[in-house]
Amino acid sequence: MRVLLTGATGFIGSRLALALAQAGHEVVAVVRRPGVALPGVSAQVAGDFARDLQPTDWQPRLQGIDVVVNTVGLLREHGTQRFDTLHEAAPIALFRACVAAGVRRVVQISALGADAQAHSRYHLSKKAADDVLLALPLQASVVQPSLVYGPGGASAQLFDLLAGLPLLALPGQGQQRVQPIHVDDLVQALVALVERPEAHSRRIALVGPRPLTLREFLGGLRAALGLATPVVWPVPMALVRLGAQAGRWWPGALLDSDSLAMLERGNTAPADDTIALLGHPPRGVEAFTPHETARSTGVMAQLAWLLPLLRVSVALVWIVTGVLSLGVYPVEDSYALLARLDVGGALAPLLLYGAAGLDLALGLLTLTLRRHRPTLWLVQLGLILGYMVLITWRLPEFWLHPYGPILKNLPMLAAIVVLMVLEPLTKERR
Repeated sequence: MRVLLTGATGFIGSRLALALAQAGHEVVAVVRRPGVALPGVSAQVAGDFARDLQPTDWQPRLQGIDVVVNTVGLLREHGTQRFDTLHEAAPIALFRACVAAGVRRVVQISALGADAQAHSRYHLSKKAADDVLLALPLQASVVQPSLVYGPGGASAQLFDLLAGLPLLALPGQGQQRVQPIHVDDLVQALVALVERPEAHSRRIALVGPRPLTLREFLGGLRAALGLATPVVWPVPMALVRLGAQAGRWWPGALLDSDSLAMLERGNTAPADDTIALLGHPPRGVEAFTPHETARSTGVMAQLAWLLPLLRVSVALVWIVTGVLSLGVYPVEDSYALLARLDVGGALAPLLLYGAAGLDLALGLLTLTLRRHRPTLWLVQLGLILGYMVLITWRLPEFWLHPYGPILKNLPMLAAIVVLMVLEPLTKERR
C-alpha cells in the first residue's frame, strides 16, 4: 500500500516509516523541507501543519494514497507551534481532504484521555480532531496511546532522569496511575492497523500490560536500569502544584499545570486491543531496556542530573568569586595583592573590577548558554591556567596556604574538562 505519513521525522513517525517500509509498503512523508533522506521513506512532499489549514491545501498530496497516518503531536506549545493548529485545524483539513480525494482509511495518533472527561488544552485539541475524523464517511482508527517509552523519546528521557536520581521525589505518595507502552510495541500495532483495517471507525487504546502507580513505574524502570533502590521523598501536592504553576513560564520544565492535571487524572485502559493487534501481550516495564544496554542507559540517566549539578557548581564558583571581588572581600587587601604583581594606580581598580565582571559573566553564561559551550569551557580553562601561572610566578606562597586556594583550582579544571567531554556525548545519545 501507499501510505502518506505525517510527522515522519518525529519520535514515533520515524520508527513507523521504517517499519512500514520493512513490511513492504511505500511511505510518502509530509515534511516541511523535502530533500533530506529519511529511513524507510520512498518519497517526500512539502507540507506544514502550521500553515496548511484548508482541505484544498492537502488534496494534491493525496493522489494515489491508500492510507493516511497522522503522527504529528505537540506536548507543550512554543513559538508558532500551537495546539489549535497542529492538533486541530491542520489535521481536520487533512481528514476532510481525504474524503474529497477518495482516501478510504486514516489512522490518527491521539492520546489516552482525549475523551469526554478531557480538561487540558492538549487533550481537548486532540479530541476535537478525533471527533471530526470519526464522523467522516471513511474508515478511521483513532489510536490513543498511554505514555510511550523508547530510546530518544522525550518521555523516556524524563523518566530515565527521574529514575536515575538518588532521591526519588514523587508527587504526593506517587499513586498516580500510568500504563506505559514501549514504542516498538506501539509501532508494531500501528503497522497492523494499516494492514488490517477495523470493521468500523473507533478509538483504540494502546497501553502496556497492566496499570502501575507512578512509584511502581519508576521503581521498575530503575531496577531495569540496574540501579539500586532509591530513597523516596513524597512531595506535598500543594508544593507540586506550586512548582507546576512556575513550570508554565520555564521552557523545558519537567512539569506544568496541564501535565500535572493529566498525571493526576490517570492514564490507563484495558490492554485488550493492544494484545489483539500484537498477537501477544505488550512488554512490561522490566523489559523496556534490553539487558545488554541497561548499564549504559543507567549511566546516561545518572549523567542527566550529575552534569547539570556539576555545571551549576562551576557557575557558582565564578559568580561568588566575582561578588567577593566587587567589595565583599576588603578592597584594600585586593589592591595589596595586585601591587605585588606590579599593578597599581588607575590600573588597579580597572583590573580588579574588570576581572570581577568577567568572573560574573562567565558564571552567568555557564548557567544560561546553550550553544557554543565548548568555547566557554576553553575560555574558562585558559583563564584559570593563566591565573595559576601568574600566581605561581609572583605569589608562590599560595601553593602552601593551608586552605589550598590554588590547589582547589585542580578539581575546578577537572570539572570543566568533564563537562566539555561528556555534555556533547549525552546530547548525541538523546
